[in-house]
Amino acid sequence: MDQHNAAVQEVAASVRAFYDRQEPYRISHGSTNSTRPKSALGTVDISALSHVLAVDRIKQTILVEPNVAMDGLVEATLRHGLVPPVVMEFPGITAGGGFAGTGGESSSFRHGFFDDTVRRVEIVLADGEVVMASREERPDLFAAAPGAVGTLGIVTMLEITLMPAKKYVHARYYRTNTVAEAVGAVKREIAKAENEYVDGILFSKDHGVIISGSLTDEKPAHVKAQTFSGAWDPWFYLRAEERTTAASQQDGPIEDYIPLAEYLFRYDRGAYWVGRFVVMYWLLPFNRFSRWLLDDLLHTRMLYRARDTGENNTFTIQDIAMPWDTAEDLVSYLDEEHPIWPLWLCPMQRRSPPTFHPFTTPPSPRGTVAAEKKEAQTMLNVGVWGHEMTFDPPAFVAKNRALEDKVRDLGGMKWLYAHVYQGEEDFWAGYGGRGWYDKLRVKYRASGLPSVYDKVHVKEEDKQAHEAAARKQAGRYAWLKGYWPIGGLWGSWEALASKEHLLHRNAEWRWHERGQ
Repeated sequence: MDQHNAAVQEVAASVRAFYDRQEPYRISHGSTNSTRPKSALGTVDISALSHVLAVDRIKQTILVEPNVAMDGLVEATLRHGLVPPVVMEFPGITAGGGFAGTGGESSSFRHGFFDDTVRRVEIVLADGEVVMASREERPDLFAAAPGAVGTLGIVTMLEITLMPAKKYVHARYYRTNTVAEAVGAVKREIAKAENEYVDGILFSKDHGVIISGSLTDEKPAHVKAQTFSGAWDPWFYLRAEERTTAASQQDGPIEDYIPLAEYLFRYDRGAYWVGRFVVMYWLLPFNRFSRWLLDDLLHTRMLYRARDTGENNTFTIQDIAMPWDTAEDLVSYLDEEHPIWPLWLCPMQRRSPPTFHPFTTPPSPRGTVAAEKKEAQTMLNVGVWGHEMTFDPPAFVAKNRALEDKVRDLGGMKWLYAHVYQGEEDFWAGYGGRGWYDKLRVKYRASGLPSVYDKVHVKEEDKQAHEAAARKQAGRYAWLKGYWPIGGLWGSWEALASKEHLLHRNAEWRWHERGQ
């Protein structure tokens, strides 16, 4: 802990200096899974806080610094026969990012958001004071910091609750033929006590698959364990599509036995299905050989490294929490206005406001008052990730702004890890005003920091400043990145130069690497 404490004091001193000068700052983690433009503010570097500090097998907890990634967290816990209840799907997402942002997965209908599994955190406040926060100590700060994207302080340590691990996830794939069937199947599966994991994929309005999973140490001897981390393995969504193309609900579920870590990171190769656009970018047929050929570039860490090719403005990357009753309406709207398939379905526990996590409200037309209605304890997240069929930035922004309005009218809410285009008044109205947040900012001396809206809203002037700074940093020929295939070559070279593809190749969590 001495090394940790010394690093935290350095962070605190840096924060205190900004506070004394009354200057805002941004936090440098060393890497990020955010899709938002980077800020040009001064920097507090916390990249050194990347260690697992302790695992307590008796209490079933782990103490980690914020830059410990999900794969490092899983590897450290599996050595002790334990696993976090909620593990975000991408290995490079960090514990601190999952807490300060919004982290959820297919186990979140049972265990809540990632921060619901956190027992306490160490936070450097905006004036440099180092404090602890938990449900017992500074509970208001502990409740508000998740999702507040670092605007109430910097998390420097987390204690996370664990649960016993088992060898496999017994996955069952259920075919659905309508969106209504898919929504109903998700509700049915989360009601089953044996299910630890539930999510779904809509390939179209008439082909969906709902996947439920239970933990087990047993596997039929004649059944081969299904893996997804190898270069010749299928991508998970393709496996689900292939196995259910000719199936029907009456056939019953199709089954796989997936090693636990292989299940937790099943969407890493291809970043769900977004990686197929990389294959298309290189004008290659999308098949098993091309996925093998480009495998090093198609894991999520590498895709984030290579994403800055000048084409981000044509991608919609949104997660949207919806009430069960209007989820089908949202899918119909998306089919008409944003025909991006597949869509991801993930049931989540609903947290009541005030919170910066997405929460659902009784849907009503804008400008009217919804009738009183008891909120459900769960909600359905819809993941919308893919290429828009427009290369006109103003049209792209207009379409996404209209999506925000539609989501609000249907009683849903976007997650804040992606782009936000709505005006400030509309933004704060969705969170019941900003009074509760501003009181906390005053209490914890954070009023001088950028607000949540400042950090997540895409302003054209900020975007232009970021692009200018990026061009300056990249050199005089950076403008070439906007042209095909130079942008792709540039991004791929930078990604490979980072050597982060070796993290996957040598990962301890991979099934065959563990000698199974």
